Amino acid sequence: MKVLVPVKRVIDYNVKVRVKADQTGVELANVKMSMNPFDEISIEEALRLREAGKAEEVIAVSIGVQQCQETIRTALAMGADRGIHVLHDGELEPLAVAKMLKAIADKEGPSLILVGKQAIDDDCNQTGQMLAALLGWGQATFISKLEVGDTELTATREVDGGLETLTLKLPAVLTTDLRLNEPRYASLPNIMKAKKKPIDQMSPADLGVDPSPRLETLRVVEPPKREAGVIVADVAELVEKLRNVAKVI
Repeated sequence: MKVLVPVKRVIDYNVKVRVKADQTGVELANVKMSMNPFDEISIEEALRLREAGKAEEVIAVSIGVQQCQETIRTALAMGADRGIHVLHDGELEPLAVAKMLKAIADKEGPSLILVGKQAIDDDCNQTGQMLAALLGWGQATFISKLEVGDTELTATREVDGGLETLTLKLPAVLTTDLRLNEPRYASLPNIMKAKKKPIDQMSPADLGVDPSPRLETLRVVEPPKREAGVIVADVAELVEKLRNVAKVI
């Protein structure tokens, strides 16, 4: 069984995001970038499936600028077998990414695609669901536990009322939540080995996909600073401020 894992290059979660002076987007120059944390969880789960004898090959895929190869190398250092890089310098939206992943899935023939439930840069939470719809495969989102058999899998996901358990036939698309596992650190020997692992590079045109954005960003602004709280003398004053100032009652 092949497992396909998309990995996205995003601003590191420890970095404070700054808006550009012209408000056209966020500042990416001289900013530390890393693999999306939810994608690290997807890679880890795929590696555990391979170690358990459930999977034979783990393929890491990244779509974006040339530096995305560094993200793929991180996945290879964690233990992925090979990488695929779709080179594109422009803006990418979830639907275009899903279409390119579908084209790669049609070519590679994986039995399972593990997608991080969302990227921490845009928080769209759309790619996995769109990909499953395009492929016509079953899907389970936000999974916190996974058991894979020969022809089907069982996924546990958290919902408002507790836990929901789904049984899906393979092939399937899953999106991973934080509680699924704790990703491993890449060891120095594996980092050196990753330099020799193959990364195939292609373009959106090779996949027959037009990645032109359908949405236009008008401007990006930072959220307003939170105002300091006030101390009220009694309940009557609190109710008065809630009604007349905050206007929430």
